[in-house]
Amino acid sequence: MFYRENGQFKTSYRADQQILPIRQDRVVMALLLVFAFAVVPMLATDYFFRAILIPFLIMSLAALGVNILVGYCGQISLGSGAFMAVGAYGAYNFFVRIPGLPLIPALILGGLCATLFGILFGLPSLRVKGLYLAVATLAAQFFSDWMFLRIKWLTNDSPSGSVSVSDLQVFGLPIDSAQSKYWLCLSVLVVVALLAKNLVRSAVGREWMAIRDMDVAAAVIGIRPMYAKLSAFAVSSFIVGVAGSLWAFIYLGAWEPAAFSVDISFRLLFMVIIGGLGSILGGFLGAAFITLLPIALSQILPAMAGVVGIEISTAGVSHAELMIFGALIVWFLIVEPHGLAKLWSIAKQKLRLWPFPH
Repeated sequence: MFYRENGQFKTSYRADQQILPIRQDRVVMALLLVFAFAVVPMLATDYFFRAILIPFLIMSLAALGVNILVGYCGQISLGSGAFMAVGAYGAYNFFVRIPGLPLIPALILGGLCATLFGILFGLPSLRVKGLYLAVATLAAQFFSDWMFLRIKWLTNDSPSGSVSVSDLQVFGLPIDSAQSKYWLCLSVLVVVALLAKNLVRSAVGREWMAIRDMDVAAAVIGIRPMYAKLSAFAVSSFIVGVAGSLWAFIYLGAWEPAAFSVDISFRLLFMVIIGGLGSILGGFLGAAFITLLPIALSQILPAMAGVVGIEISTAGVSHAELMIFGALIVWFLIVEPHGLAKLWSIAKQKLRLWPFPH
């Protein structure tokens, strides 16, 4: 009864096309942003920031970019880790080679480097799709590993490819504490999520969804498949590249090419599938599931073993985490193949009618 739309009349096209047309959603979103920006920094500890919140925010940003390509345009990609690596090393080169370059422009330039790299490896999407496209994008992963290990100029002549950054500032404010890093990641995520939400609702987003549903029919009605697919690769790669720059600069501080291995590509794909394909909310839900669940299991399993009087080693806890984690992923895919975002959508529809049956 608290989620009714009674009395909420829309008298213009602008009001009808709002991102959040229901007043309750706007209120909840405003309260959530206030809580995230003002309340969380006062309550969270440094460990909570560095181990949970910052990785969650950056992975949500990366999953958002992958969802644009996979969920909205239907182009399967296994090269997300490579795009993150290109964004990270691109931002690093601009940051260290241009004296006095601010952090935000460095992140944007890193994203543009990932955009060019994504368009290059998105060209096979014009001829192949499905599993063949996944294999083609997987080649980007192996190429980036080779590139950052063999081309020493990209790593500032580092023998192992390991690099580091320091003295980060935004508008003259140092980014060294856990709270400042959290605020930066949250601000970038909010801005990019708002832009992405508007983009997928625009004509470009409708072209992506038409290509996803049936590319032949989309071409018949006048949509250019080349433009739609490459624009999806470009936008997705830019967002993932910015996420990779944040992952390297803010979360890691010092990194090497192995930090962006193929494992991170699979994790991002799992986030999108579990969260919900073709949903901005799905990126957040999938990132929360993939990032937070292993941490929760590592705390719950030893406690449960102690209650029943079973001694379990650290290695046993790690193996049990992987088994339970994999089983939950399979269970979610069977129970709700459209992801957690679909479950939330169904719950909202029921709340709009509750407590009445129809």
